[in-house]
Amino acid sequence: MAPTSPASARRAGRRSPLATAALLVVGLLATGGAYALATTTATAETTAASAQLIDEGGKLFAANCASCHGLDAEGTAAGPTLIGAGALAVDFQVGTGRMPMAASGPQAEVKPVQFTQEQIDAMAAWVADLAPGPAVPADRYIAGDGDAAIGAELFRINCAMCHNVAGAGGALTEGKWAPGLAGVDPVHIYGAMVTGPQNMPVFSDLNLTPEEKNDIITYLLYVEENPSVGGWDLGSLGPVSEGLFIWIFGLGGLVAVTIWLTAKSN
Repeated sequence: MAPTSPASARRAGRRSPLATAALLVVGLLATGGAYALATTTATAETTAASAQLIDEGGKLFAANCASCHGLDAEGTAAGPTLIGAGALAVDFQVGTGRMPMAASGPQAEVKPVQFTQEQIDAMAAWVADLAPGPAVPADRYIAGDGDAAIGAELFRINCAMCHNVAGAGGALTEGKWAPGLAGVDPVHIYGAMVTGPQNMPVFSDLNLTPEEKNDIITYLLYVEENPSVGGWDLGSLGPVSEGLFIWIFGLGGLVAVTIWLTAKSN
């Protein structure tokens, strides 16, 4: 048998360009198919879980909220429509105990929360499924790790006229009031700014960016965690409580000392 030349051997061992391309196509198809199968399965599971959450939220809403807001949340004479209110409004109102209301009044009062967070999330998901609305913010916007100095300035400009510069709250007109902000969950502070409950105005992202809202939360947490540098804060209610304190105890003490000195001299 005639010996094989080195060139022939190289040609015989060389892979055809078509075979290389075919292997590449097969590899891409196999990888893509596996990814598509995994993604489809995950999407199907997520969709099923979301549908179950929404269905559970609809049942809770029908049992606890529909008497005022209507079965389809379209609103009634006793309560406004929730179409377009979004998940954040539900999380704020139900998560602070304001809803369901115990009785009609000037505004909804903070009460012990009647639902678990899972139930609140389910009702929020159901309302959010009706129409687009404000969603619960990402954790980074309610972390309270922003700039407290910037937050203090923003709070004084936008919030202090009702809530007091220290967030202690204050009276409004017609029996309404601005609640104190000490101990309020950051997500509920954010939710109040975005949804504007009661007499509160809505602060959209055009008014206050999410980062600026986090700065305000940071300031409120700072005020809550740090005692008053001026001593006894008298409820942080400002000059009214301070003036009343001086009027009663300061002037009262002067009158008492005057009477005592007069009696002693006589």
